[in-house]
Amino acid sequence: MQPGPPAGGGSAAPAGPGRSGWRRGLTLLALILGTAGLAASAAGVSAQLLPRRFTAAQQQQIMAWETAGRWRTTPAGKIFPASVAYQLPSGVLNAGSPLSLTAHLVGIAGQASCQAASDPAAVAVLSAGSCAAVLRATYADQTDSMLVTIGVAVMSTPTAARSAAGQLSARPQPRPGVRAAAFRGTLAQAFGDQQRQLSWVTSAGPYLIMSTVGYADGRRRERMSADPYASQEMASLASGVASAIGGPLGAPPPAPWCPGGPGC
Repeated sequence: MQPGPPAGGGSAAPAGPGRSGWRRGLTLLALILGTAGLAASAAGVSAQLLPRRFTAAQQQQIMAWETAGRWRTTPAGKIFPASVAYQLPSGVLNAGSPLSLTAHLVGIAGQASCQAASDPAAVAVLSAGSCAAVLRATYADQTDSMLVTIGVAVMSTPTAARSAAGQLSARPQPRPGVRAAAFRGTLAQAFGDQQRQLSWVTSAGPYLIMSTVGYADGRRRERMSADPYASQEMASLASGVASAIGGPLGAPPPAPWCPGGPGC
C-alpha cells in the first residue's frame, strides 16, 4: 500500500516553470501595447500642434477670398482716408521733378447699387462683370478749386475688373463711369454729373476704380483742350487719387499660414 496524504491536509504543490513564463509574457505584451498607444496619442497631438501646410492653390484661394471681402470688412474711413497724396507730372510745370500735392476728403456717400452710382453706358459693362455694389467718396484738390468723385465698383473677379477697365478706358472723354457725389453744405454741394470734365478708370484686384473730376465752382463741362494745363491737372487728380484708393484695397495679402492649435 502506498502511504496517504498527511492528516489534516497539506500545502499546494509549487507552480511549475511553464505557468510562470506564461504570466510574464502577458505582462510584457500589455506593457508593449500600452507604450505603443501612448506613442500614437503623442504623435497625434504633435501633428495637431504643427503648422498646417497649404498648397499653392489653397494659398491663392484664401488670398483671393480675403481681398474680395475687404470692401465689407474695412471701415469706410480707411477705404477713403482723410487725405490722399498724388503728384502733378514734371512735364506739366516744365520742372525737373513732379509736384507733390494732397487731396482732402469732402464726404463719403452711402453704398449704392451699380446702376444707381454709374452712368447708363457703364452699367452694361459693370453688369457683365457681375458688379455687386459701388462705394463712393468725393475729394477736393489742395487749392479747393477742383473736385473728384472716386467710385469703387465691387466686381466678381480680378479678370472681370480688368476687362471692365479696358472697355471703359477705350471710350472717348468724358468716359462713362461713376456718377458725381455731391454733399450739401460743403464745397461739393454743386458737384453733379453736368459738372464732370473728364473721367479715369483702372482696376485693383477684384475692384474697378472709377473717378470723375470737375471744377468746384459749379461750372458745367467745357472743352478741356482749350486749357491744357487744367486738363493735365485734372487728369493727375483723377488718376492719382484713384490709384491711392485702389492700391491698398486691391493689394494681395500675405501668404496664409497656420501657427498650430486646436482650431487650425
